[in-house]
Amino acid sequence: MKVGIVGASGYSGELLVKLLLGHPRVTLAAVTSRSQAGKPLASVIPALRGQDRGLCFMDSDPGALARSDIELFFLALPHGAAADFAKVLVPAGKRVIDLSADFRIADLATYERYYGKHHAPELLPSARFVLPELTPPSWKSEAKLVAAPGCYPTSVLVPLVPLLRDGIVARQHIVVNSLSGVSGAGRKVDEMYLYVERAESAKAYGLIKHRHLAEIEEQLALQTGAPVIIQFNPHLAPMRRGIATTITVPAANPSIEALYASWRATYGASPFVQLLPTGETPDTAHVVGTNRVDTSAAYDPRTGNFVITSAEDNLFKGASGQAIQIMNLWCGFPETSGLV
Repeated sequence: MKVGIVGASGYSGELLVKLLLGHPRVTLAAVTSRSQAGKPLASVIPALRGQDRGLCFMDSDPGALARSDIELFFLALPHGAAADFAKVLVPAGKRVIDLSADFRIADLATYERYYGKHHAPELLPSARFVLPELTPPSWKSEAKLVAAPGCYPTSVLVPLVPLLRDGIVARQHIVVNSLSGVSGAGRKVDEMYLYVERAESAKAYGLIKHRHLAEIEEQLALQTGAPVIIQFNPHLAPMRRGIATTITVPAANPSIEALYASWRATYGASPFVQLLPTGETPDTAHVVGTNRVDTSAAYDPRTGNFVITSAEDNLFKGASGQAIQIMNLWCGFPETSGLV
């Protein structure tokens, strides 16, 4: 099957290129970038020298892509720009997996409160948010357009959704602290992300109204059947890749055995979720370069809280690897094809 990447010169686009070139079931037929158009792939991504199959960056022309014989496109673009491509590619019969936020939020008013004007609201009813381990499999036959989850939301939803569904944890007073590597901000030149600013430095940002909060709370409500409000505190950490998340939540059922039983019932057959024993906390160093989420929990009898931790690679399971996992399931390939 021929696939293409729109916006292949950013961090998530670059990882998509590397993974798809090695995928056993697809042919990477197009990589686009308006800023790199005409340049050989290996000149922009030197790590691919000798492996780039002669590919060159094309201009990002949605009409030309819609007329091509490529069957599936990944949109590795900023929010707003992705919608402009989706509204051309989806009506042309192309399968589209969007890595931006444009189709992650089902409610238009919520999207516009966090992101501003939506460029393709007519596509929202046909879009499907897919977190492979949690979304019911009916999406595979229903979807025309798939929204891949954000990096922070993946690190929160994977550990929390089963516990809310099963009544293991309370729905109130949930506090989430997350630390992200600098690549989570994308490839851009900004003083805040310079090496001398970030090395030996960690700081909170986006407090109270981080954009991913809208996605997290909407999915918690949709997946567990009732509204959930969380306190979400993101931090920028002095590392290139990785997300470490700690969730503090009152225990409705103060049994660590019941908590792990809930996780095992949900993730027992999931190749990319690893449950660590209580007392062992996940480490970003152990998940970077993989499509895994590692998670564990401990019960604190002094406070009556569960303290839940997770770790993932923000560019892999938080973006490009998860998008390929979605493609594999959508197209009937083995879920782990091309992934580690």
